[in-house]
Amino acid sequence: MKKILVTRSSMPTFEEYCEEIKDIWDSRWLTNMGNKHRTLQRDLEKYLGVPHLTLYTNGHLALENIIAALNLPKGSEVITTPFTFASTTHAIVRNGLVPIFCDIKEDDYTIDTKKIEDLITDNTVAIVPVHVYGNMCDVEEINRIAKKYGLKVIYDAAHAFGVKYKGISSACFGDASMFSFHATKVFNTIEGGCVCFKDETWVQLLNDMKNFGIHGPESVGFVGGNAKMNEFQAAMGICNLRHLNDEVEKRKKVVERYRSHLENIEGIKLSTIQENVDSNYAYFPIVFDGYKYTRNEIFEKLSENGVNARKYFFPLTNSFECYRNMPSAGTEKTPVAQHIALRVLTLPLYADLSLEDVDRICEIILR
Repeated sequence: MKKILVTRSSMPTFEEYCEEIKDIWDSRWLTNMGNKHRTLQRDLEKYLGVPHLTLYTNGHLALENIIAALNLPKGSEVITTPFTFASTTHAIVRNGLVPIFCDIKEDDYTIDTKKIEDLITDNTVAIVPVHVYGNMCDVEEINRIAKKYGLKVIYDAAHAFGVKYKGISSACFGDASMFSFHATKVFNTIEGGCVCFKDETWVQLLNDMKNFGIHGPESVGFVGGNAKMNEFQAAMGICNLRHLNDEVEKRKKVVERYRSHLENIEGIKLSTIQENVDSNYAYFPIVFDGYKYTRNEIFEKLSENGVNARKYFFPLTNSFECYRNMPSAGTEKTPVAQHIALRVLTLPLYADLSLEDVDRICEIILR
């Protein structure tokens, strides 16, 4: 039986990658912001249309560092969503801040902006919204709320690389946006990530944070850590960026094929196609709500047939064992997110997934 994984990493040809890394053998420069690192940084700044971009060895450290760069008072509150990967909430808590969980919208699974203001207190200092599955948050309303209350906004844009709203890159909203370049993402550098931002003073600060605060051979001016992207990661990114638009087009065809089979089926809910948003087709979530089989039954049936789907996101981060003693924890406070988390399944989606395989996956679900 042919096994279909939930995702498959996009990669250049073996020959293209070998050609890209060839000069690394001449220079022996493997890390510490070498030529590949600098090239990828410039390429991404141009592609995303941002003035400043700092590369990281992974997206989590990128998010943790940019939150730290805000220098927010310890114990302050940050409004976010539990419908996300563990990294988002961990990055907030590891900075000594308290996550306040806001519910999500039923149609696109992003943070419900109508519920944010009710959660704001005198101790609220920031919002960390999450773009989900390639769907964009309501960036205009979040911007209005942030300005009204004087809050910082850091987007977890791990799912939104290359996405545009009204022709503007997702990298350009808020005070900063974090992207993940993990192997499972639309654009990958094997592992990796970046932060995009406008404030020029953060250039030195973020470099200090990710490189031990080293200012020169005999000068260390900041207590920093180590989160540098290496040259092999950067080389993979340089190659993958060349083919990104083609990869997204292939993913689009897969999504359209899924929709042709699964739209207007009783008990099956698909994510809303957002207006004014150019998607990257990062994921294909499907919600089983009143369908003849439960999400878990479909999950098992697909698995029996060699199809690896994913309960994503489940469980919610506000139900994690490590957060159960936190005052804002508890899924009863985010009922929409809990409802979706118990019913959602992300189906296999990657550029090389054949339409015949999509047909087979849908046939199993509908049968």
